[in-house]
Amino acid sequence: MTEKVNLIQPNKDENMSHSYSGGCDHIHTHSDHEPIDCHTCHCSVCKRVTGQDTTHVAFFNHGDVIIDNLDGLKRQPFNDQNPDGPLELCTCASCGTPIMLDDKEGRIRAIVPNLMGYDSDSMPATYHAFYDSASGVPEPNDGRPVYEGLRPDFVWPAPA
Repeated sequence: MTEKVNLIQPNKDENMSHSYSGGCDHIHTHSDHEPIDCHTCHCSVCKRVTGQDTTHVAFFNHGDVIIDNLDGLKRQPFNDQNPDGPLELCTCASCGTPIMLDDKEGRIRAIVPNLMGYDSDSMPATYHAFYDSASGVPEPNDGRPVYEGLRPDFVWPAPA
């Protein structure tokens, strides 16, 4: 029997700052900076792209996520119903693993930890975003705030 071992774990250095890493065998990503936003997304685009009822999303400043093989990325619109939108889904051109969402405007890079090789527990979602009461889905009641969009105090970073 083969034992599955998760080799992708957060590390802490002597300064107690977090280091996050993910990717696949062909493309490695990491950040030594904290995410600027972590939420559970309820939007229809995330549902359509991931196939999940909700999606745990972490936003990082664009320059804070390092990719070791940019040429190995295959880029496609994140939202196929808005192909000119700012977000691109980047997957590994060799194996198809989702690597990140890249913002064409250079503001953020987004990670879906459970799909992109990151440790979800190291960057917990702090609220629910894009919840729509008209969807018929009961409002989350796990104690975290619930918003119809991103949290009200979120400010998009300036383009890199």
